[in-house]
Amino acid sequence: MIPTVRSDADWMRIAIAVAERGRSLSSPNPSVGCVLVRDGRVIGRGWTAAGGRPHGEAMALAQAGDAARGATAYVTLEPCAHESTRGPACSDLLIAAGLARVVIGCQDPDPRTNGAGIDRLRAAGIAVETGLLESEARASLAGFLARQTIGRPFVTLKLATSLDGQIALADGTSRWITGDAARAHAHVERTRHDAILVGGGTFRADAPRLDVRLPGIEHRSPRRVLLSRMGDAPPGWTGIAAPEDIATLDGTDWLMVEGGAEVAAAFLARDMVDRLLLYRAPVLIGRGMAALGDIGLSDLAHAHGRWRLADTRLLGKDRMESYQRVR
Repeated sequence: MIPTVRSDADWMRIAIAVAERGRSLSSPNPSVGCVLVRDGRVIGRGWTAAGGRPHGEAMALAQAGDAARGATAYVTLEPCAHESTRGPACSDLLIAAGLARVVIGCQDPDPRTNGAGIDRLRAAGIAVETGLLESEARASLAGFLARQTIGRPFVTLKLATSLDGQIALADGTSRWITGDAARAHAHVERTRHDAILVGGGTFRADAPRLDVRLPGIEHRSPRRVLLSRMGDAPPGWTGIAAPEDIATLDGTDWLMVEGGAEVAAAFLARDMVDRLLLYRAPVLIGRGMAALGDIGLSDLAHAHGRWRLADTRLLGKDRMESYQRVR
């Protein structure tokens, strides 16, 4: 059988997919994917390891060994150029390995690298191309990029509602609006975040565990954050007093907000939600507890054009919809 000839875009998509393996584990570094290709086949691949080292490029080069000489590297983020006590700069590693070409998804906004990695590679005679599938690469690095550019984590607001937008009965009963498949999907989503936040009302009413309860990935449970007026929290939790305080959460690039209606409205009113994750069950509740409180909307015209549907699928009888904030 004649092998399929892949394009640069195909290899970059593979690098982006590989990077997902390190998401929420690679803090304090972003999870960067790297694929090394020579003569149309993969000779090494890597992603940022747990704890931030080794970087994806270092892992891929270690797999490739001497075969890396003359190869092409597809990297989701510009290889770092700054010195670190934890390991050498990835741009230097690629130069030392004798790469012929490096294809980069997006430039690193970190001032310690920001263009310097690209310049160093080119100065060493390596052909460098940038911006391939940049929007997809940026999406895979959205948490890191948000932290670097706006000084806070990338925020996903998760809501599980009835068809008529209720999250519970009038008496607060909410278990369970969605079915097993939707709840399992939500637990997978938890593994993709560094921390998960609820408000004081949800904490007092539900005593949520906010852990991951899927076999084999229980260890991927995110850190727990409590938003309360005084900013206090019980042992095992981090307390903050206002939505803006998420900027102070160490090691948190990806934050999921799970409840309740007041907290969700507070983040939306401040335009601090970057992604909406909606699970909608085919049930009607009527008079119950609405998913959202006042978000400060005074003109219906201002509600349009703010959200773009990024993904939708059926999960059992429920529907999941993911929306990205248009900025």
